[in-house]
Amino acid sequence: MTTLATTLDAEALYQQLLNQIKKHVATNSQPLAIVGIYSGGAWIAERLVRDLGVGANAGQIDVSFYRDDYAAKGLHAEVKPTHIPFAVDGAHILLVDDVLYTGRTTRAAINELFDYGRPARIMLAALVDRGGRELPIAADFVAHVAPFEPAISINLQRAEDGTLSFSIDHA
Repeated sequence: MTTLATTLDAEALYQQLLNQIKKHVATNSQPLAIVGIYSGGAWIAERLVRDLGVGANAGQIDVSFYRDDYAAKGLHAEVKPTHIPFAVDGAHILLVDDVLYTGRTTRAAINELFDYGRPARIMLAALVDRGGRELPIAADFVAHVAPFEPAISINLQRAEDGTLSFSIDHA
């Protein structure tokens, strides 16, 4: 781990993201459904659901089968079941991920959401936007924007007590 990891304080970034989303919720009358992308996005979504009080409209999504590199990489060993316990048709959905990079994971999540119905709106929230987009996707809510070299991997981790932290690895 490098000193970069200490500059990315996941807990402080979560608070920034939460404050941005709270402002949106306060000025919008539409009920918000929150869907977290496994694994880091699902961890953040769990906390957002609790802190925003939207427990009935919460889900998790695993995009493993929807990735455009599925044929090349195969099935990830830790595939989780997608769980969306609310009607997607007409819903205002906040899709949550930990790190926004190429946009391919977000695209896969949107494709999967449309298999469940047609939402009225999908917004995207991420703790970190690291640049390097390959698709025209941007976050509506983001706590930290900074470019990182492609050889650097930014990984969100969750301790047993639920505390979030980042690890930064060089390939």
